[in-house]
Amino acid sequence: MSLTSNPTQRSKQREWLAVYARSLVPAVLFLLVAGAMVTSTGSGLAVPDWPLSFGKVMPPMQGGVFYEHGHRMVATAIGLLTITLAAWTSRVEPRAWVRRLTWGALGLVILQGVVGGMTVLLRLPVWTSALHACLAQGFFLVIVFLALAHSPAWEEREVELPRQSRLPRLALLTTIAIYAQLVLGAVMRHMNAALAIPDFPTVFGGALPPSWTPEIFIHFAHRLGALIVSLLVFGTAWSARRAPRHLRANAFAMALIVVVQVMLGASIIWTSRQVGVATLHVVVGAVLLAVSMVLTVRTHRGMSARRTALGHFAPEGVPA
Repeated sequence: MSLTSNPTQRSKQREWLAVYARSLVPAVLFLLVAGAMVTSTGSGLAVPDWPLSFGKVMPPMQGGVFYEHGHRMVATAIGLLTITLAAWTSRVEPRAWVRRLTWGALGLVILQGVVGGMTVLLRLPVWTSALHACLAQGFFLVIVFLALAHSPAWEEREVELPRQSRLPRLALLTTIAIYAQLVLGAVMRHMNAALAIPDFPTVFGGALPPSWTPEIFIHFAHRLGALIVSLLVFGTAWSARRAPRHLRANAFAMALIVVVQVMLGASIIWTSRQVGVATLHVVVGAVLLAVSMVLTVRTHRGMSARRTALGHFAPEGVPA
């Protein structure tokens, strides 16, 4: 670690680091768009080799190659941006846990690239393809968390929640459920099961499938997951109705996003998996996960603020 000795200079550098960390959030979201477009257009094997593309650094960008190689270019750029984030954070950030998490983010994006390469070399097995998608969502969460940790609001513990508030627990449960739902969605996409049940809101004209295959099972599980996530999101929004204004706004934004997400999921079936709709469904799911995670962090820090105000200390090892 090489922290500058000038407090004023270090403070200014941390302000710019915070701006840089926030700028990575839309950049990584664009990477998710690029990755989703590869799957939505069926371009996963448009480039059959890795790490080069047809043995070249820059092949002709035509057809599916545009999506697959374009995704690789965006991923490389994000990797370089993450290296910069890690080096910069190590230089000016005094909090050890933030420095460690930033290097963890770099390790995660490297692992993501390796799994993506394995996916191509192994010819798109479901397990590597789904793992690649889930790691992407996890990396996005870490980047959003780092942006939050670098924000001025992180230092302000003005939020205090009533002791009996269920909001922190509900927000955490909702975040876990959303991530589990995204895992189901990734498996379903890479099993090509998005249209395994061809109608919505009915299921083959009824309430349950008349027969079961692995594709129908994962598709039906994803629909049940959507119902569970929706109930949890609305429950979280209801629980937040008496919370401070910015927490209410956060929770109500989740409720709005989940409505849009459900409609996009239905539209995938209604449009026979139109590329733009399928891609947007993945991206909006990532946004919902990030917003839920931010609410979870804010509410748990709010409970920590209450304990501090009452004269208690946070458990050892909890980031301050």
